Amino acid sequence: MTPAHVLIDAFERIEQSGLSAIEDLDEAQLAHRPAPDANSIGWLVWHLARVQDDHVADVAGREQVWTAQGYAERFGLPFDIDAIGYGQTSEEVDRVRVSAELLASYLSAVHAQTVAYLESVGGEDLDRVVDTRWDPPVTLGVRLVSVVNDDLQHVGQAAYVRGLLGG
Repeated sequence: MTPAHVLIDAFERIEQSGLSAIEDLDEAQLAHRPAPDANSIGWLVWHLARVQDDHVADVAGREQVWTAQGYAERFGLPFDIDAIGYGQTSEEVDRVRVSAELLASYLSAVHAQTVAYLESVGGEDLDRVVDTRWDPPVTLGVRLVSVVNDDLQHVGQAAYVRGLLGG
């Protein structure tokens, strides 16, 4: 198994878990917040897909699925087109109101672009520095593992909130 295969497996788990977290939920359930400032399932899945889309597109030198495939327009969110959810206020979290079908479509499209990129990544590529703003500089391998870690945390949160809905 190559490092790319390990990463692809991790990203497949994110997609599968994200799709499970939103399956058969209506917009009200996706927007449910278990506490006034808690994140909703819809926001969590949107955010994890946006982070993956933004970060992987950047290291791959590709346009984000968000803009390239028209998802920014389809979602119609009242945010800057480059918003990924990081640092958003409680009021902004509450504005993410979308259908499970649209979320699933976007998450799967981001996953497909991620896998297409990872299939071209060799083990030696993982040492390439992709961000010099940090000390030490961030390598491709570290960036990809960071995205996996962030996405897995958020998909776990989404699954937890779904569990609070009951049924």
